Amino acid sequence: MKLFTVAALAGLISLGIYLVPKSPPPDPMGEESLAGKTSSIANQQAQDQQTRGAYLAQVGNCMGCHTVQGGRPYAGGHSLATSIGTFITPNITPDEETGIGLWNEQDFWRALHDGKARDGSPLYPAFPYTDYTKVTREDTNAIFAYLQSLPAVKQRNSPSRISFPFNVRPLLYLWRVLFFTEGVYQPEPAKSDEWNRGAYLVQGLGHCNACHTTRNPLGASQGNILGGGQIMGSNWYAPSLTSLQEASTSDWPIGEIVQLLTTGLSSRAVTTGPMADVVSQSLQHLAASDARAVATYLKSLPGSAPHSRGVAPELTDEVDGQLRRGGEIYETHCQDCHGSLGQGAPSVYPALAGNRGVTLASPVNAIRSILNGGYAPVTASNPRPYGMPPFAQVLHDEEIALVLSYIRNAWGNRGSLVTAVQVDRSRKGAQ
Repeated sequence: MKLFTVAALAGLISLGIYLVPKSPPPDPMGEESLAGKTSSIANQQAQDQQTRGAYLAQVGNCMGCHTVQGGRPYAGGHSLATSIGTFITPNITPDEETGIGLWNEQDFWRALHDGKARDGSPLYPAFPYTDYTKVTREDTNAIFAYLQSLPAVKQRNSPSRISFPFNVRPLLYLWRVLFFTEGVYQPEPAKSDEWNRGAYLVQGLGHCNACHTTRNPLGASQGNILGGGQIMGSNWYAPSLTSLQEASTSDWPIGEIVQLLTTGLSSRAVTTGPMADVVSQSLQHLAASDARAVATYLKSLPGSAPHSRGVAPELTDEVDGQLRRGGEIYETHCQDCHGSLGQGAPSVYPALAGNRGVTLASPVNAIRSILNGGYAPVTASNPRPYGMPPFAQVLHDEEIALVLSYIRNAWGNRGSLVTAVQVDRSRKGAQ
C-alpha cells in the first residue's frame, strides 16, 4: 500500500501537479485599506510639497510683483517701469483662461530656468529668470504645486507697453546670447553647507542682484555683482552690498545681519523704501537656518572699491551759512525724533549720525524719505512700526536741500551738499 502511494505521488509530480494547501480568498477590505493608505501617503506628500512651495514663493517674493496694490494675490496687474518700457505682470493663479491653469510642471520649469514662455518664445528679463535659472527643479516644482493649489482668479491684465525697437521680440534671442547663461546653482566645494545655502538663496530665488547691481540701457546687469544700482523704474538707489561706505555687512556680527534681514531694524541700520517692503513680504518669513545662511553669505562678500561720497564742501562763509540754516530747519522739524546729536532712538527712530545711508554718493534715497516719509517694515514682531511723515507739502525744495546738506555734514558725517535742483528732480519722479 505504501509503495502504491509513493508511486502515485511520483506520477502526480511528473505531470507537474503539486498538492498545496488551498489559499484563502482575497480580502477586499484589506485591498481597500492598502489603497487608502497609498492615497493618504500621496495626499500628504502633495500637501508637504505645497507647503514647501508656499515658503519658497515667499522667499522669492513672488507676490510682490504678481499682486497689484489692493488686488487679489498672484492675479498680476502690477506695473513695472523699466528702461525699455512698462511691463504689466501676469496672472499666475490657476485660472485656465487668464492664468496658468493649463500649464504643467515642465512649462513652469521652462519659464524659470530657461526664460521661455509656454509656447517656447523668449521672455523679457523684467522677469528675473537670469537669477531664477539657479533654482533647482525640485524647488521649482514645489512652487508650481503651491500656485496650482491657490484659488483661480479670472483677471485679464493689460498688455505690457514696450518701446520700439525692444518690442521686436526676436531681438531677445540676441540679448540672451549676450547676457544670459542658464544653469542651476552649483555649490562651491570649499565652502560650508550653510554658506552654499545662503549663496543659493541670494543668487537664485532671492534675486538680490536684480536691484543691487547696476543695469545697462538694455536691462542687463553690469559691473560688480551686488555692487549697488538704481532700481528699475524707481528713483530709489539699492546700495552696494560689497562697499563698506554703503551697505556691506562684512564687519557686522551674524546676529545683527539676521536681525536686519528679518525685522528691518538693527542698532546699525534701518531698511526703508522698497527694501522695507521686501522685509515685510518676504525676508521676515525666512526660517531661522535660512536667515543665518543668507547672513553668512552676505558677510563673506569680498569688498569692492570704495564708493565716492561726493566732494565734501569747503567751509566757506557761504557754505557755513547754508549749513547753519539747515541746522535751524533740522531743529524745528527733525530733532524731536532724531535727537539733537542725530542719535535717534534705538529700534524706533534711526540714528543719522554715522548713518551710511545718509552719506551715500547719491542723496536720492534721503530726498525720497523726506519728501514721501516712510515706515519701517511691518513684521510679526513689529506690527505697528514707527513712521516718518511726508514733508513734501511742508518744506520747499530749497529747505529740503539745506536740511539734508546739514545732516550729511553734522556729527562727523561728511558728504556733498544737496541742491534744490536735485530735490526738484526727485519730486518730479526723475532719477
